[in-house]
Amino acid sequence: MQNLYPDGTGARVALAAFVLAVAGNAPVASAADYFAGKTISIAVGNPAGGGYDGYARLLGRHMGKHIPGNPNFIIRNMPGAASIIAARYIANTAPKDGTVFGLIFPGALMEPLTGDPAKYKYDPQKFDFLGTMDSGTRLCFVNGKSDIKTMADLKKRKVVVAATAPGSSTTDYSWFFNNLSGTKFSVVPGYKGPGAVLLAVERGEAEGVCSLDSNTVEAMRPGWIAQGKFRVILQAGLEPNDGLKKLGAESMWDHISGDKRAVGELFVSQQVFARPFVAPPGTNPQALDILRKAFMDSMADKQLLAEAEKSRLSINAKSGAEVAALVKKVYASSPELVKALKDAVKP
Repeated sequence: MQNLYPDGTGARVALAAFVLAVAGNAPVASAADYFAGKTISIAVGNPAGGGYDGYARLLGRHMGKHIPGNPNFIIRNMPGAASIIAARYIANTAPKDGTVFGLIFPGALMEPLTGDPAKYKYDPQKFDFLGTMDSGTRLCFVNGKSDIKTMADLKKRKVVVAATAPGSSTTDYSWFFNNLSGTKFSVVPGYKGPGAVLLAVERGEAEGVCSLDSNTVEAMRPGWIAQGKFRVILQAGLEPNDGLKKLGAESMWDHISGDKRAVGELFVSQQVFARPFVAPPGTNPQALDILRKAFMDSMADKQLLAEAEKSRLSINAKSGAEVAALVKKVYASSPELVKALKDAVKP
């Protein structure tokens, strides 16, 4: 056969084709090899001792056995700016090899929808989601010694509520109910985490809180709601919780209706991903598949579930695909609805 490339080009082309073929057929690292000998860090956008920290540590104690290679897990608490500091780290700095993922507030996924993108420096839609460990109900409650007993009382006079940072549930929900239902919460931010917020109510520095999720309150102060040490006034969620209703918690939908309902539904949709675990955008696909499977396998782990029940941590998990779809739906909201939400969470 005639050599069309007498200068040797043909040989080089053939060699290059052979190398590419071999590379294309070369096996990737097996699942057993990928995480073997590695340590996985979970960055938690909340101080140690809170509900989010409890969920992360619970997962860290059990997820490794569902990952081939049995990697170790460590927890890195990265509190600040209502989880925005942790979210920035995960989005912009953390390695994309699967050795780092995080647990952040749902507000850190919602806030950029209505805020200045320059402030957040990340796009929530671009995170690679592992899933959420729970879907929760948020509570507005007061010290049991308070004379506030109903929503009608909350609309009659100022009630000082303790809060963490602007952008957290403890500020946004208070302003949301002030604007949409006529409550008179006076927000005092600056408390470092839910433990400090609860302590402020116990000491009388604040009369109440609006809002912490019900699981955090129950985990950190077991039985206090049932015993009347905290009096629940209002519950926030897409669907009312009958158990909380029996304890006196009125549904937000008894006080938000008509044109305001769509705004309310958009706002509380974040509670569906109440404990969202996120990996850096562009995480290695093989690593991400392993982590997502291990996450959901952990949610069915009998030892994890038993420990969660003992620690009063509710498990109502959803997959990474489900969380990603909901975040995408939220960010597809009309400009008019987004503006209405933005106005609803203003002080």
